[in-house]
Amino acid sequence: MRAYRIGLLPGDGVGPEVIEEGVKALEAAASRFGFGLEWVRYPFGAEWYLERGELLPDSALEEMKGLDALYLGAIGDPRVPPGILERGILLKIRFHFDQYVNLRPIKLLPGVECPIKRGSEGPLEVYVVRENTEDLYVGLGGRRRPGSDRFLLPLERRLYRGEVEVSFKLDAPDEVAFQVGLISRRGAERVSRFAFELAKSKGKRKVTCVDKVNAMPHIYSLWRETFEEVGKDYPDIERDYAYVDAMTMWLVKSPESYQVILAPNMFGDIITDLGAVLQGGLGLAAGANLNPVGLSMFEPIHGSAPKHKGKGTINPMATILAGAMMLEFLGEADAAVAVERAVEAVLREGRVRTPDLGGSSTTSQVGDAVASALA
Repeated sequence: MRAYRIGLLPGDGVGPEVIEEGVKALEAAASRFGFGLEWVRYPFGAEWYLERGELLPDSALEEMKGLDALYLGAIGDPRVPPGILERGILLKIRFHFDQYVNLRPIKLLPGVECPIKRGSEGPLEVYVVRENTEDLYVGLGGRRRPGSDRFLLPLERRLYRGEVEVSFKLDAPDEVAFQVGLISRRGAERVSRFAFELAKSKGKRKVTCVDKVNAMPHIYSLWRETFEEVGKDYPDIERDYAYVDAMTMWLVKSPESYQVILAPNMFGDIITDLGAVLQGGLGLAAGANLNPVGLSMFEPIHGSAPKHKGKGTINPMATILAGAMMLEFLGEADAAVAVERAVEAVLREGRVRTPDLGGSSTTSQVGDAVASALA
């Protein structure tokens, strides 16, 4: 029997609650389609950090190399300053395993109302491809007081490693802060190619490149040029362009006019949360951090929602749909479709819904309903 080893990172807040429902649904799919799932649990998150002062040891990364995929609940806790857990766990995994694609489908499923009035009542299916390792999230930055200073910022990715030398001579009244963005031609090329290949595989005829080249010409001219070059290899797919500020307007006003959207890291982070609203909220929004030839990680895009922890009211459907994306990545396409259809069936029936969708069902009741629909 086919079998897959999946690393579980329940994480913080509501993460453990939603991940258990994801496991429940995926086990039902595995039973129906005749494959096995072995779950390898990892305790890393806020509690582990607060108790031991450790985030994610290198030994765990080494062990993860033997997995087929990672399945994440959520990371974040108000007891830990912002950024520590995210950089020390999530970004460490993304960068170590070169998960250079963040894929976030925006799908309005049957039985779910879009909270924003759309220009069309037709189906909504948009794929956002976000570059996941470069741009303004490379971690190059700092704070300096007036005067002269010179220092080195380390930079290490799968594509390159080195140091960025920064020299300051400031005549300023007080402290300044800076953040450096970086895009490489190879990084832009591979994520652009992924976007066009995704469009081809999903039957889409247009890829929209998002940037802000008019205001940030150095970094985003390379981004746009590379997209244009790669697009020439796909003559049957239209190349479209949008500035990110205009994109936030048009994605609300006319989301059905987009098919595949390619965005650099920070802009993609922003517009995908906007996209989540179009599909009914964060409780239905799934995402994947992909290395197409390596270890990938699948997750709901919502946060840890600590104020909802332990109440049993959080919607697990985003986590279940992330599990469906994981099954598709593993080659279990029929099982992936079945999981998504089971979610659709529960939504269409309307009897079992969490409060975010106007119901009163619990997290576990929704998981049970999806698992039953898969039986």
